[in-house]
Amino acid sequence: MESKIRKQTLTYGLAAILLASVLAAVIFNLKIIQLEYTPGAPPVSVPQSPLLSAFQSDEELKNFLKMNSKIQGPFWIYGPEDAMLVYSLGKGGQVYAIAESPAPELSHSTTNIQVAGVDEADIVKVDDNGCMYALSGNVVYILKAYPPTQAKVVSKITFDNLYPIGIFVNGNKLAVLGSEYNFPTIYDRYYVADIKTFVKVYDVNDPNNPMLLRDLTISGSYFNSRMIGKYVYFVVSKAAYLTNDTLNLPEINSDGKVIQIAPTEIRYFNATDDYYQYTTFVAVNMQNTTESPVYLPIMLGGTGNMYVSLSNIYVTYRGWNGNGNTTIYRIRVQGRNMTCEARGTVPGHERNQFSMDEYNDYFRIETTSWTQNWITQTNLYVLNMNLSVVGKLEGLAPGENFHSARFMGNRAYFVTFKKTDPLFVIDLSEPTNPSVLGELHIPGYSDYLHPYDETHLIGVGKHTVEAEEGDFAWYQGIKISLFDVSNVTNPIQMDNVTIGDRGSDSPLLYDHKAFLFDKSKNLLVIPILEAKIDLSKYSGEVPPYAYGEPVWQGAYVFDVSLFHGFVLKGRITHLKSEMSIYEESYWVTRSLYIEDVLYTISSRKIKLNVLDSLSPILEIELP
Repeated sequence: MESKIRKQTLTYGLAAILLASVLAAVIFNLKIIQLEYTPGAPPVSVPQSPLLSAFQSDEELKNFLKMNSKIQGPFWIYGPEDAMLVYSLGKGGQVYAIAESPAPELSHSTTNIQVAGVDEADIVKVDDNGCMYALSGNVVYILKAYPPTQAKVVSKITFDNLYPIGIFVNGNKLAVLGSEYNFPTIYDRYYVADIKTFVKVYDVNDPNNPMLLRDLTISGSYFNSRMIGKYVYFVVSKAAYLTNDTLNLPEINSDGKVIQIAPTEIRYFNATDDYYQYTTFVAVNMQNTTESPVYLPIMLGGTGNMYVSLSNIYVTYRGWNGNGNTTIYRIRVQGRNMTCEARGTVPGHERNQFSMDEYNDYFRIETTSWTQNWITQTNLYVLNMNLSVVGKLEGLAPGENFHSARFMGNRAYFVTFKKTDPLFVIDLSEPTNPSVLGELHIPGYSDYLHPYDETHLIGVGKHTVEAEEGDFAWYQGIKISLFDVSNVTNPIQMDNVTIGDRGSDSPLLYDHKAFLFDKSKNLLVIPILEAKIDLSKYSGEVPPYAYGEPVWQGAYVFDVSLFHGFVLKGRITHLKSEMSIYEESYWVTRSLYIEDVLYTISSRKIKLNVLDSLSPILEIELP
């Protein structure tokens, strides 16, 4: 059942094979294209980075792809994501950022993000005037959400034949990012998706009448995005291959003005890889729509994860040559200026964006590597701004799986797991000499760690029971823990609660944006799919490997403090009694508050409850 709340994949035709998510995303000070809104305005280049080379002609680019890339077609198993393969029936048949605005007029929560001041695209946003923007399917609903008794949908934006992925709100501007799919026939038995990424910016000063201000489309698959101040930065990747000796070059369409990136504008590293992708990094000014967007096109092998601080974008690339290393690129950003300043390599592979952090001009990264005997181990590397390793801590938790990380200033907290959950407390006050200060071993593990304050953490994951035979444990229900790390040599678990039996799940385990926490309000809200074991099916003790059946889905609302730990205030579901538990469109995935009202959001409904008592106020259907 855990897969039930994972993000569903689009399916085209009778069978769609999504090829591995390997997208090139690296930024360098190589070339900036400026798209003016005046017809005929040419692109503007800047001097290339010394880190990169430049192609001098079409033939040089073709020869590079032929000589250095093992994959030269548009679709391959484990190939580029923007080449989506679909079999036909037969021959020729038919894939928290803070805007620069006045102080909030209304108190409200924001998207749960990693770095303060660096917003992340999400499916729900709220502005300071009490308007809510909710993405459901191919529609963005705009609601006047406050005052609650008058809450309603006031307008909506429908994206026909487009697939919105996330939204940003910056003052009175709304940005919608997503994908567009087309399927030209390339081979007799296949359709290959021509994927494009779009960004549309709207003026929502009048929420009843959103006005389109900018319409930008770029060849390739959407990879990631952030918003810093008034700028949205996003990354797009397009497979670099030849079709009948013809280059498949990316193009940019800005409000009807089309620019195809020429081979002489593409920069690259002199390195051999299995395949290559054109990558376009984009900066868009949300507030000044007369300012031209800025594009940086490059070619590289792929991308893994992205971490963004207030000043730098870090992109990782795992590579396909089997050496087990991760390459890291640092791109300095300041407004519309983007400059590649460093490239480095560390052993192993990071888990996700929370495996990375920047602090006091040092970049820290957690990786998992394998010994010659294929035993996993967890490592920590500290790099300077040149991305040279200056400190390291290797060989932690041999044989255990890495589950989560959280960096907090001069401390790092890691969770690994095999039979019990070691919570490691790591000292980073000396960047050249990181060390383990303490560790805690308890049943279960945390897939997500969140700071409660400087000396306490909230962890969310699974409870576990050790197997009677074998060196492992059986995971059980959802476990929420409160850790005290004030004594760094002896961290303790202050409180914990377990919800449901084996088979229970939460989108939070895969997406941190599902987490709502406000220390000042003692508020914690987590969406959970709760499974229960039918005890009548077992004559004796229930085996630890037994799965429960889903019985409930919705938001668990807790009052949380250091004094009393977790106290359940109540539960909120969008499912009516006559509905099947498998009506996933009514599964709660997000929650937020405006003033004294709690809002829970599913694909089909928004529900309003009094924050203190959870008394219902009203429900808004999203047709």
